[in-house]
Amino acid sequence: MQILGWVSKLLLLSFFLAVVSPLSLAQTITPLQTSVCSEADRVALLGFKARILKDATDILSSWIGKDCCGGDWEGVQCNPATGRVTDLVLQGPARDSGIYMRGTLSPSLGSLAFLEVMVISGMKHIAGPIPESFSSLTHLTQLVLEDNSLEGNIPPGLGRLPLLNILSLNGNHLRGQIPPSLGNFKKLQQLSLARNLLSGPIPTTFQNFLSLQSLDLSFNLLSGLIPDILGHFQNLTFIDLSNNQLSGLLPLSLFSLVKLQDLSLDHNQLTGRIPNQIAGLKSLTHLSLSSNRLTGQIPESISSLQNLWYLNLSRNGLSDPFPVIRGRGLPSLLSIDLSYNHLSLGTVPGWIKDRQLSDVHLAGCKLEGNLPKFTRPDSLSSLDLSDNFLVDGIAGFFTNMSNLQKLKLSNNQLKFDLFDIKLPDGISSIELQSNQLSGFLSMILNNRTSSFLEVLDVSGNQISGTMPEFIEGLSLKVLNIGSNKITGQFPGSISNLKELERMDISRNQITGTIPTTLGLLSNLQWLDLSINRLTGKIPASLLGITNLRHANFRANRLCGEIPQGRPYNIFPAGAYAHNLCLCGKPLPLCRTKK
Repeated sequence: MQILGWVSKLLLLSFFLAVVSPLSLAQTITPLQTSVCSEADRVALLGFKARILKDATDILSSWIGKDCCGGDWEGVQCNPATGRVTDLVLQGPARDSGIYMRGTLSPSLGSLAFLEVMVISGMKHIAGPIPESFSSLTHLTQLVLEDNSLEGNIPPGLGRLPLLNILSLNGNHLRGQIPPSLGNFKKLQQLSLARNLLSGPIPTTFQNFLSLQSLDLSFNLLSGLIPDILGHFQNLTFIDLSNNQLSGLLPLSLFSLVKLQDLSLDHNQLTGRIPNQIAGLKSLTHLSLSSNRLTGQIPESISSLQNLWYLNLSRNGLSDPFPVIRGRGLPSLLSIDLSYNHLSLGTVPGWIKDRQLSDVHLAGCKLEGNLPKFTRPDSLSSLDLSDNFLVDGIAGFFTNMSNLQKLKLSNNQLKFDLFDIKLPDGISSIELQSNQLSGFLSMILNNRTSSFLEVLDVSGNQISGTMPEFIEGLSLKVLNIGSNKITGQFPGSISNLKELERMDISRNQITGTIPTTLGLLSNLQWLDLSINRLTGKIPASLLGITNLRHANFRANRLCGEIPQGRPYNIFPAGAYAHNLCLCGKPLPLCRTKK
């Protein structure tokens, strides 16, 4: 009977082998045979790990054992059929500065012969050069080394990567010129070299980028002309060349890019006019030409841009007459900035007042008379009418501005009592400096002040009364009440402004002592108490403000030893001049008492 049992089992096994195809059996056991990664790839990865001196991300702690393809090595992916590493993706968090890797990129990564994607970004403290060995990664389609601290030149050998379609080296410390060899990328779709220290011209070899969709070279030191070849890339949807030293005229070929959605050329040295051909940018949604040297009139053809929602032409030399935007011109517009040109608008153009806009910035446009009345005030979130000649109209001005967050009316001739304004509840920034405002500061800062308020600048007015008590829960980061007629003592409740970074109470008539609670403002970076009537000592508690970069105690009636610790003992002597009897570094040493 036992022999018959074994025979039955053999017959069942034979039947199973006959039914199951060799192919399906191979598929069943292959992962067990190929899950262990190539030893050469494992050694290359460990070479990278060895060059990382500190890993606050804790990613590399998972890189243990012999199988880098089993799924346990974080950031590593392999081809299951070959056991070769294809993806290395190590990304740090965008904002948490406590999470990083410190070290250098190991040349051993150039031995990952089948690597297709390399992303090592957001690690902040990975320094040193980009290894020349990366030019051997001929299967690479994506190379992303953003937001690290890489140094030196971009290796010209990277131009030998035939399959690359994404190259991003943003946010490092790379220097030198952009290698012309990068023009060899026939399949490149995205090139991002922003936020480095690259210099010289944009290479003409970029003419080979026939598939390019996105180009970001912003925040560098690039010079020379914007090459005419950019107009040949008909697939481009994004161009950002801002914050460089580019000069010359706007190339006309640029305005034939019918797919272009975002064009940023601001903060350069571009000259000449904005051409009428700008109407050719049929898909444009975002246009920024600010902070250049453009002259002439704003072309009326700009009104035909049906999709444009953001328009910034500020800080140029653009002149009158201002174009008339009729009917359905610029139907998608939400944000407009024409500040600081040679425009003499007189009043806010009707097509701006009557639109449902979120941002209206017309600083330095020679506006006169009363503050404008907007047809759709509920849509406004940011309004800048500073540096004009506006005189009145504050009564009811904020009515229905329920979404207003940022307000700038500084450097006008506005004359009103703070009692007359009722600010929107959600406002976060108020700049009213250099007008003729009167009344008490407590009209703005009181127990009803919104916790959203972060910036308050009412300096250079005629505000009187005392400094109010500061309640808990305020989020003020900037408080500037300098150059007014404020009296009374410095309240100890200043310690409730825990978020405060900048405080200026200079040129008032504030008396009493500096409260010791001021030292609890650990985020404070700028402090100006000069030209008041403060008495007593500079409290030693101020040594607790370790982030302070600027302080001024000049022209008070202070006496005693200056806190002897950084930064107070290294500030210039002028910061303590014209007081009663201050002493200690940087002033002469205090005399010892017998």
